Order: sequence, then C-alpha cells, then structure tokens
Amino acid sequence: MSRIDQAFGRLRGEGRKALIPFITAGDPEPALTVPLMHALVEGGADIIELGVPFSDPMADGPTIQRSSERALKHGVSLRRVLAMVEAFRKTDALTPVVLMGYANPIEAMGHETFARDAVGAGVDGVLTVDYPPDEAQGYVDTLRRHGLDAIFLLSPTTPEARIEAVARQASGFIYYVSLKGVTGAAHLDIAEVASRLPAIRVRTGLPVGVGFGIRDAATARRVAEVADAVIIGSRIVQEIETSPRETLLENVRNLVAGMRATIDQRG
Repeated sequence: MSRIDQAFGRLRGEGRKALIPFITAGDPEPALTVPLMHALVEGGADIIELGVPFSDPMADGPTIQRSSERALKHGVSLRRVLAMVEAFRKTDALTPVVLMGYANPIEAMGHETFARDAVGAGVDGVLTVDYPPDEAQGYVDTLRRHGLDAIFLLSPTTPEARIEAVARQASGFIYYVSLKGVTGAAHLDIAEVASRLPAIRVRTGLPVGVGFGIRDAATARRVAEVADAVIIGSRIVQEIETSPRETLLENVRNLVAGMRATIDQRG
C-alpha cells in the first residue's frame, strides 16, 4: 500500500479529511524548500504537493507563476526538485509527496529515468497537468511499474467520457478543479462543487481532493464537508511571497495549522 493510500486510510478511520498544501520547489530560494516542507507537516499537512517550476505554467494564476519565476532564477530543475525530496526523506519517511508540474521536464529526462529517480528520491505520486488521459497510457504504465501514483485533474467542464478515462488510469486520488480558471481565482461555488462530485464518485473509489480558489479557513472547511481532501496552493504561496525571511517558516506553519484546525471542527 502506497503512502498516499495509507494516509487516506488513516484519515477515514479518524473521520477526518486530508489537507494537501502546495508550494513551489525552490521558492523563495532552494535552501528553504525542505524547511518549508517540514513546516507544512508541522502545521498539519497530510500530503505535500510540491510544484516543479516551469516557464509556462498554463494552469497557474499569477501568484504561482511568480513562484515558478523565482525558483527558475535560482536554476531549480526537475533533478534539483528530486534532490529536495530526497533531503526531506532523511527526516520524514511517512508524509506522502506528490510532484505537480508539466510534461516538458519529464519528457526531457525520459519517462523511465524520471520514474526510477522519483521513486529513489521518495516521491509517491505525480500530477502532470498537460498529459491528457487519452494520450498518457504509456506514461501511466511506467509510473505504475515503479510504484508511483498517477494523479489527474478533472474540472467542471470535463465530459463524462474523460471522467471515465481518468477513473480507469488514476491512482492515489483525483484532483477536482473547483472552478473554471487558473489557480488563485475567486468565486468558488461550494454548492456547484458538491453537485459535480457524485458523477466522479460513481465511477471511481478513489478519494477526491478539491483545489483552486480556496483562500481561507472557512472555505476550506466547507470544501471538506463535500470532498475527501482540501488542496490549498495560491494562499500558501502568497504567504511565502510576502513574509519576511525571519518569520517565513512560522507564518506558513501557522497558516496551515489554522486551516487544519478549522477543517477538523465538528458540528
């Protein structure tokens, strides 16, 4: 059983929902990525989504785009991201790590080499935004052969045939994009999210995480009422962008802890 499966199994047993925060590797500087990952866990993260910086992050809004730009200025490559995960694993063998990024760096490395080295570093799953399920079978097979979960995005406009294709290929969990737009967008409609999830759940037994547009603890709690996981990216990256260096880790830890406490509230 993968670390991702174990995490969701534990949470189900506790009657709790997963909190999955996102940061971009190398932002604001490479030396802070591993300490930030530990701060996320200390704040209550169940799974870490670690962004691989890319020059044209088409799914990301301005906040995460800027984080990629900052990381790329420091020369952060896919190989350096894997080295960061490996360093994190020296003191955390339990928290699942999912890489989120785009196909180009993986294609440049080669599917086989990437999957082998990702597992060796301690990666648990990969979300590659621009690998559509109808063209990704070979890639998914390579990930599975190495024990990596292939995580796919679904959105409010995904047709039924695409949902079925994702349900056949995905593992770990499914990431539901809560709104039409890029990361960090506003106007999240929880009722609409709740109305869309049954069409996914009838086709798969995988947990469904919801992300995009979750910017405060109250919204996170409402999402947790309908989803299996709450995925928070732009709000955390914004905290990294605006926090002074001397309080950065504390601020991020406290932000995640506040989200965690609110999600766990009952009644």
